[in-house]
Order: sequence, then C-alpha cells, then structure tokens
Amino acid sequence: MKASTTRRRYFPIALMVATATTVTMAAAFPASGATTVGHPAAQAVASQNTKPTVVLVHGAWADTSSWNGEVEILRRAGYTVRAIGNPLQNLTSDALTVKDFLKSIQGPIVLVGHSYGGSVITNAAAGVSNVKALVYVDAAAPAVGETTAQLSGAKSALQRPASQLFDAVPYANAPAKASNLYLKKDVFVTKFASSVPREQAINLWASQRAATTVAFNTPSKAAAWKTIPSWYFISSGDQIITPDSEKKMARRAGSKVTIFPGGSHLTLVSDPAAVTKVIESAIASVK
Repeated sequence: MKASTTRRRYFPIALMVATATTVTMAAAFPASGATTVGHPAAQAVASQNTKPTVVLVHGAWADTSSWNGEVEILRRAGYTVRAIGNPLQNLTSDALTVKDFLKSIQGPIVLVGHSYGGSVITNAAAGVSNVKALVYVDAAAPAVGETTAQLSGAKSALQRPASQLFDAVPYANAPAKASNLYLKKDVFVTKFASSVPREQAINLWASQRAATTVAFNTPSKAAAWKTIPSWYFISSGDQIITPDSEKKMARRAGSKVTIFPGGSHLTLVSDPAAVTKVIESAIASVK
C-alpha cells in the first residue's frame, strides 16, 4: 500500500520562514515556464472587493486542526478562511463533499490541499468557476486516471510493506477487502512528522483519523490544475510524498513552486508561517 499523509495543530510561526527558497518552474525545470512566487500579502489585503475566501482541505491521518497555524495567520491578515472536514473515504465522494461546500461560497476562492487533500482539491475544483487558485502543500496533484497511492515517489517511506506501515481495521459497510488504515507510531513520529517536536508528534499519532484503502486507490476523475493557476509548497525533508515526485507534478501543472529547506510531511504544523506565505501569494493573484 502506498498512501499520502497529514496532520494537525501548529508550532511557533516565525521559524525558518526567511530561509524558504522560492523558485519558479522555469528555474527548477527549464521547460515549464512558470513565474516567480512572491510574498505580496499587503497587496492582497488592500482590495476589499477582491478578497477571496481561503478553503483548506486536510489529508489522511489528520483533521481540520492541521491548519490551525495557517488559520490564525490568515484571519489576523483579514481573510475569511475555512478549514473543512475531508471524509477520507473515497476520492470521488470526498471530492464531491468538498465541491458541495465550495458551491456554498460567494465570491472568489483560493483552494488549498495538503497531502491526499491535494488529490481531493484537484477533483473538487473542476467545474467550480469561482475557484481562482489552487495551492498544493506537500501534496498529490494527480492526472486523470492516477491514484494518490501511485504518487508518493520511489523513495517514499510508504514503499515499505503495508504490514510495516499501517494498522488495518475493518469498518462498517466497507467494500470487499477495504480497511481503515492508521499509521504505526514509529512511521508517524519519525517519517511523517519528523519536523514536529516528538511529544507533539506522539499526541498527533494518538489522535489521528483513519483513511481508507479505497481513498488512496480511487483513480482521479479530473485535473483542475490544467485550467486553474496553481502554487506548490514542497518540503525538502518530506519522506512521505517525495520532493522529486512533487516537483514532477508541479512541472506538469505549471505551478509556481516554493522549496522549503527541511521540514517534513507536516511542515504545515511545524512551520505554518512558511506555508501561509505561499497561500498569500496565491491570494495576491486573484483580481
């Protein structure tokens, strides 16, 4: 089983932001031609008429509190922000749940996904005309027909046998051979949350939400990044969805890319200010 991951809560917001390296796809991948990511937060806040709503979608083994740090920073900057629940059951139905929420919002939307949440926003945004920007945070961005499980990368920690990675638990009304998956403690703490202080990481492991095998193995039905501008935040220390895999996905999407030195698959928890800076860049593009 190959899967993606996420988590919750947050850590001091000022650390390492100045060291995050913003690059363009033209610099990292000369064939892509993407433009430079900036940090014009003040510009974005200036126009009350174009302020988008920021919608944050968490990934597997997580919940909405994964985004606590980003929510706090964005709200202080004057944005309406919503972190919404991702069912973690089936990519198609999870995306429809998020799409229904998006349809309830008036005005422009910046849609952000972490890990498996990236697959969800890739599908949920398709056909929703007021989604003006996509932001992928250590995330999967599948093409049509790809599964999240295919996108973790050859060197991902998730390439180990499933029995070493997960505690598999039956669930009610599950399809044949489907299970709820919980990350094992050592994998969660040392591979997926390595940038989070150990005691906090253990607490996050203890309170993780399961994701189903179906979620990771459902083929994507849409690729919203083909028509919606996108931004990609990539942690160089991510051991779950590897930087190499994310760079390939970003290149084909033409995303504006920020490489964050270090971090982990849970940089959104350990370093929310760095992640928020990229979200603000996407906000600033909305006219």
